[in-house]
Amino acid sequence: MHRPRSPGHAGRVRILVTGGAGFIGRPTVDRLVADGHDVTVLDLVRPAPRAGEASPGARLVVGDVRDEDTLVPAVRGADVVVHLAAKVGLGVDLDDIVDYVSTNDLGTATVLRAARRAGVGRVVLASSMVVYGEGAYDCPEHGRVAPGPRRPADLEAGVFDPRCPRCDAVLAPAVVTEDAPLDPRNVYAATKVHGEHLLRAWARETSGGAFALRFHNVYGPGMPRDTPYAGVASLFRSALAAGRAPRVFEDGAQRRDFVHVDDVAQAVVAATRTDAGPGLVVPLNVGSGAVTTVGGLAQALADALDGPAPVVTGEFRIGDVRHVTASSDLAEQVLGWSAQIGLRSGLATC
Repeated sequence: MHRPRSPGHAGRVRILVTGGAGFIGRPTVDRLVADGHDVTVLDLVRPAPRAGEASPGARLVVGDVRDEDTLVPAVRGADVVVHLAAKVGLGVDLDDIVDYVSTNDLGTATVLRAARRAGVGRVVLASSMVVYGEGAYDCPEHGRVAPGPRRPADLEAGVFDPRCPRCDAVLAPAVVTEDAPLDPRNVYAATKVHGEHLLRAWARETSGGAFALRFHNVYGPGMPRDTPYAGVASLFRSALAAGRAPRVFEDGAQRRDFVHVDDVAQAVVAATRTDAGPGLVVPLNVGSGAVTTVGGLAQALADALDGPAPVVTGEFRIGDVRHVTASSDLAEQVLGWSAQIGLRSGLATC
């Protein structure tokens, strides 16, 4: 067994950030460099807003995390690995499955093997709230229950909230905590769950410590645009920039937690300097703590950009979940972190 090095708690730490030139990676690296750390960025550097080069003060290695000829030298000597590189979004259809699995599952496995061989003692993994599938729900008769997939007939009829699996009553949404069962509902979600399982295998094998940060709906400057793989905030922003009304699926009442990218970057930085414990993986929700509907977000963006009012379409996608909002209290307890940027002030930065 390769015993990991402990990065300690203070001083200059050597950190590899995969995906460090991207949407979440760039502000994360900016903060790590500002804190005086020795940062290497490994990124494909695909064209994107705020991407294209590493933050000043960081060393940029251009390459794919699956390419060990590039990855192994980049991770050598690192105390901490922050693994942000991934293919994100729901995707278009099942034809995307191979790319998602290769990029996310094989990519994570390759990073973790290189980290073990290099004796890295701490890993911070970008996970996602999609690992939960549907969020937490309460039935008026049976209390907290786990709903199954929504019925196509209900969706066609405009009944968008899931039903109780025991009595068929329409359920009320609640907030989900990190001990909730994992229930991925699409390919991207499945890769994120598998990534967490791979991370646990790494921690057990090496006695290293790790955090799996379950990001909620991240928005802010630099978010990807004009792509079906972007998040809903990005898609609404792209429509408004083109003078089009945002198109809101279902009835717009879907509940989400939209968290600003700068707050997310601060959570990642906090995780790099916090001990998870030897052989442990600590999953943490990273959200704003505020519940916002998808329709409410679309309207807030339209107001902020003085654009056309959203159009609620009633359309739906089978792979979508209805409500998923979570408590981020554990992240505050473990990392000393909480989101600081409110939605309206955050949208002004987009």
